[in-house]
Amino acid sequence: MKLLKGKIAVITGASRGIGRAIALKFASGGADIAFSDLKYDEQAESLEKEIIEFGVKGKGYASDASSFEDSEKLINEVLKDFGKIDILVNNAGITRDNLLLRMTEADWDIIMKVNLKSVFNLTKAIQRTMIKQRSGSIVNMSSVVGVSGNAGQSNYSASKAGLIGFTKSIALELGSRNIRCNAIAPGFIETEMTAQLPEDVKKGWADTIPLKRAGLPEDVANIALFLASDLSSYVTGQVVSVCGGMNT
Repeated sequence: MKLLKGKIAVITGASRGIGRAIALKFASGGADIAFSDLKYDEQAESLEKEIIEFGVKGKGYASDASSFEDSEKLINEVLKDFGKIDILVNNAGITRDNLLLRMTEADWDIIMKVNLKSVFNLTKAIQRTMIKQRSGSIVNMSSVVGVSGNAGQSNYSASKAGLIGFTKSIALELGSRNIRCNAIAPGFIETEMTAQLPEDVKKGWADTIPLKRAGLPEDVANIALFLASDLSSYVTGQVVSVCGGMNT
C-alpha cells in the first residue's frame, strides 16, 4: 500500500544517513521528494536517481537550513517545482561533542544554529502554505540525549531538547488548522557519523541498549513514514523514541 501516494515531502539534510533512508522510504511509499543539503554533490545526485527509480518525482537542492533566507528560498522553489508541500522533515543536524570544560562558544553557537534554528527557519517558511491547505505533517528529528542528556554533549542535548519544546508548541499552535507536528528521538543509529566513533565507545553504547544492538537508519525511517502518513492522523505533539529501549 502506498501510504504517501500523491504527497509532496521536503526533507532537509537528506544526502546521507537517516535523512537518505527517510527520503527512500517516503519515495517507496509513493511520495514525490524534494530534499536538501549544504551541497548538491555526488551523494545528492545518487539519491535523486534512486528516488526517481520508484516512479516518483525527486529533486535535490543545495540549501543551508541554518539560514532563514536560504530556507525561504528553498520552500518557494519547491512550491514552484512541485506545486504544494504536504510533509516537512527537519532532519539537518551536526555534532560538536566535548565536555563543557573544553567546549568553545563557537561549538555551542554552531550547534544551536544548525540543529535548532534550522527547524524554526523551515517550519516558519512552510507554515503559511500548510495553513492555506489546512493540512500538513511536520516531523522533527530530536534525539534520546535531548530527553535524557549525555556527558560531553551538552550543546547537542540542549539543541535536541529545545527541538522537543518547539515541536509541542507548534502542535498546539497549528493543530486547529489540521497540521500535525511530532518529533522522533533516535538512539544509537549506525550512520556515517557514528561510524567514526572508536570501537570501545560503540560497544559501550550497545551494552546500555536492552536490544543489545545499534539501530539502522531504516528503523527511524519507518517511524517517520508512520508520522508523515494518515495512519497517524490523530497523533500530534508527541516524541517517539527509536532507541532499542535505552531510554526506557
